[in-house]
Amino acid sequence: MRKERPERKKTPELEAPACDASLALPVIAIVGRPNVGKSSLFNAILRRRQAIVHFDAGVTRDRVTAAGVFDGRRFNLIDTGGLGMFSGEKRKVGFWDRSIEEQVEAAVESALTILFVVDVSTGLSPLDESIAARLRASGKRIILVCNKADNHEAEQGTLEFHSLGFDRVHAVSCLHRIGIDSLMLDALEGVAPNTAAGDAENAPRPLRIAVLGRPNVGKSSIVNRVLGEDRVIVSDVAGTTRDAVDIQFTLRCGDEDVSAVLVDTAGLRKRSKIDGAVERYSMMRAEEALEQCDIVLFVIEAQIGSSTAQDKTISRMIIESGKGCVIVANKWDACEGKKKELIEGLRESLPKMFYAPMVPVSAKTGYNFRELFEAIAELRAQMSVKISTSVLNKVVSDAQKKNLPPVVNAGKLFRIYYGTMVGNCPPCFSLFVNDPKLCAENYKVYLENYFRKAFAFTGFPIRLYFKARRREELSEILQRKEKFKRDRDKAKRAKSFKPARPEEDLEDDF
Repeated sequence: MRKERPERKKTPELEAPACDASLALPVIAIVGRPNVGKSSLFNAILRRRQAIVHFDAGVTRDRVTAAGVFDGRRFNLIDTGGLGMFSGEKRKVGFWDRSIEEQVEAAVESALTILFVVDVSTGLSPLDESIAARLRASGKRIILVCNKADNHEAEQGTLEFHSLGFDRVHAVSCLHRIGIDSLMLDALEGVAPNTAAGDAENAPRPLRIAVLGRPNVGKSSIVNRVLGEDRVIVSDVAGTTRDAVDIQFTLRCGDEDVSAVLVDTAGLRKRSKIDGAVERYSMMRAEEALEQCDIVLFVIEAQIGSSTAQDKTISRMIIESGKGCVIVANKWDACEGKKKELIEGLRESLPKMFYAPMVPVSAKTGYNFRELFEAIAELRAQMSVKISTSVLNKVVSDAQKKNLPPVVNAGKLFRIYYGTMVGNCPPCFSLFVNDPKLCAENYKVYLENYFRKAFAFTGFPIRLYFKARRREELSEILQRKEKFKRDRDKAKRAKSFKPARPEEDLEDDF
């Protein structure tokens, strides 16, 4: 492995807001040639399907990182793409092979233990011998993992791999989970237990930020710019990113360092244009990232001056999810003309996302990323905002006084009796009314906008739930209030009452 790597120049704007936090736990890297079952081993160790697994070679490109727990010991596991080139090979080396090699080198440098995966069913190959020599030169602890040993006969095929000279050899079957536990005991040898019962439940959940958009709008470039390093592969070819890549880092929010996870996703295409199982799995991973995240960075192209039909489809997905959103207008450096008119054009093309702040940036030059970090910090602060019932009811009363609800059915007037906040991601309000059917759609929009302005909500859609409340129930509520007041006054009188002293005590005083 090459030990000297060119250092990427960091701008002062990027050094403060983010830094890498992925090395806090021991790191285990999975390395090998293409199509030997690295991603299958990755999923088997984690006991969940996270990496995309397919019989085609070269499915994994970026290094995929995930946290795992085994026998009370937490660790970070890294899945890498297959090394398809020999050591020192330079002629006729494709872009993907060169990019995957750089990703593997970065994984090996950060790893405590390397799981070198080979395929028992195909036997020892010259490429396996070349990769073994490169890994041995790294000086890291290496465990040889002979995969696809599904039965006793296949397990005998591991004998020829002893010629590679590794002391630690394990025959495993990812398909049947054979040998996985013994492999992990060996991989975590010397690592003290670093988690107690209940730690996973009590640990604060990191802020999850998903980067979404259609293909080739610069999502991976934005991820690299935020992290200040070439963490994921970037190319002009649409569909470069396949897996949803989770990257742990520390985000600077004002004076506070926040533990966060940045998720790079595959570009979302129209379902009718999805071709092949791998692309379909990529879309599923991107949709799962949207469901699990807290904040979405919705990336669009600024230079075209308007959103596309697919941008509008993605915006509807984000609105329906209720997640906080920042619209990132990328490639700002390529824009020409009046910048204010470009922003207005982009805003008008996404009318349903008027609540989301729009930040023009350039992932190529690093322009305006400070404002992007500030927008993320503002949305994070709003995730913990709670409105008291008394304040909310005052705002509801003011809204009705300033604009009376329209009469929509048989002369009945829509009335809001009281409301309460039931959630804050997104902000959700339950309003108790005489009849939800009497609320016109334009009045509902008016209430949403009034609440947004009154409570300074930005980046999140507002949800209003109307619930019918009968007059009889209201009278019962008033009766309970009156009874509570009477009982309270009675208790105060009983507490302040002082009984008269007996006559005998009065005589003793004289």
